[in-house]
Amino acid sequence: MNGHSSAPISGPPAPPSAVQQSADQRSTRAPLHPPPLSLYVHLPWCVRKCPYCDFNSHEGRGALPFAAYIDALLADLDHDLPLVWGRTVQTVFFGGGTPSLFPPEHIERFLQGASSRLRFAPGCEITLETNPGTAEHGRFELYRAAGVNRLSFGIQSFDDGCLQRLGRIHDSHEADAAVKLAQDAGFDNINLDLMYALPQQTLAMAEYDLERAFALQPAHISHYQLTLEPNTMFAAKPPQGIPDDDASWDMQEHCQALLAARGYAQYEVSAYARPGRQSAHNLNYWRYGDYLGIGAGAHGKLTLGHDASILRRWKVKHPATYLAGAGKADAIGGDDRIDPERRPFEFMLNALRLVDGFELDLFSLRTGLAQDAIAAPLQQALGYGWLEIEGGHVRPTEAGRRFNNDLVSLFL
Repeated sequence: MNGHSSAPISGPPAPPSAVQQSADQRSTRAPLHPPPLSLYVHLPWCVRKCPYCDFNSHEGRGALPFAAYIDALLADLDHDLPLVWGRTVQTVFFGGGTPSLFPPEHIERFLQGASSRLRFAPGCEITLETNPGTAEHGRFELYRAAGVNRLSFGIQSFDDGCLQRLGRIHDSHEADAAVKLAQDAGFDNINLDLMYALPQQTLAMAEYDLERAFALQPAHISHYQLTLEPNTMFAAKPPQGIPDDDASWDMQEHCQALLAARGYAQYEVSAYARPGRQSAHNLNYWRYGDYLGIGAGAHGKLTLGHDASILRRWKVKHPATYLAGAGKADAIGGDDRIDPERRPFEFMLNALRLVDGFELDLFSLRTGLAQDAIAAPLQQALGYGWLEIEGGHVRPTEAGRRFNNDLVSLFL
């Protein structure tokens, strides 16, 4: 998709009043307010690259340079600090790769260094992604002592055959054991990642995965469909037995009903939580909040008050290149200022993933554009039955959630 025209979409035509809107109206400005700020930290190494993974992850060979990488992260943070002077960090997220490869003392040193440079909000949510195959007795107590208060386990499945076909390094017993170790260490804010529509998976197997997850009583479950992403091993050589679209849709509907029945309310396309346990970090992304990204391949999005602009910045991907350049411009992979014409699409790409949608006022606060900038595509989406608007609140319908890509493309 390009930035100037929408993809062909079937459906009723938009009302004439919605499409006869001048360019002057579409570009009307509003004050641009800096939103809540998060910190994303990328730890790029893993034990083994999974065949479906398109993240910036690199198999660790030999002794990993943990201490040097923490030094690089703090230098990277120092370099970007002028972009966020005076702002408070609401959430921190360690993603990867496999962040749980890093010993707790290195996570603690980073958090101490970061909190001495940036103000952390009281009760700041600090999440560490964890692979069950790297869990060790005693480590979780030390992560808690370091300041981590939320864990996200990459379980993917509790079926050993599915795990093997996905190239995971853990089995179902290790998955159970790792979560219980974390709970014994005092963690009660835990997310489990599960995938469905896996090679050779049936509806009964997808249900079994959820039942095993429910038995562990996590606060949050991420439940998403396996997709064949470009530049992955699975894209080059698709595995046998991937369920077709109809079977995948049946799994999604059946599992959504199971999650709701067990008290996990869906609040985003693939996110389900018990009351009050939504991921604050991810909610900030989906509400078009700001986030400072540090680490190899990390992306950030920042609202700059001095010139009312929105900046996207990303860091170089390869760990060796990043280590050599951290703290200097050499570590910056690129900068992109998001012009006003692109902001409606960017905002909707995130906000329309939320089941409850967004307040129209939030669009103006986050983008610096008046609401008339999206009047035409909103009317189109209403005509197609993809959105409902009530009292200044925009919410995707069930059809809008199912055809999310088509819905979002209206705002290009």
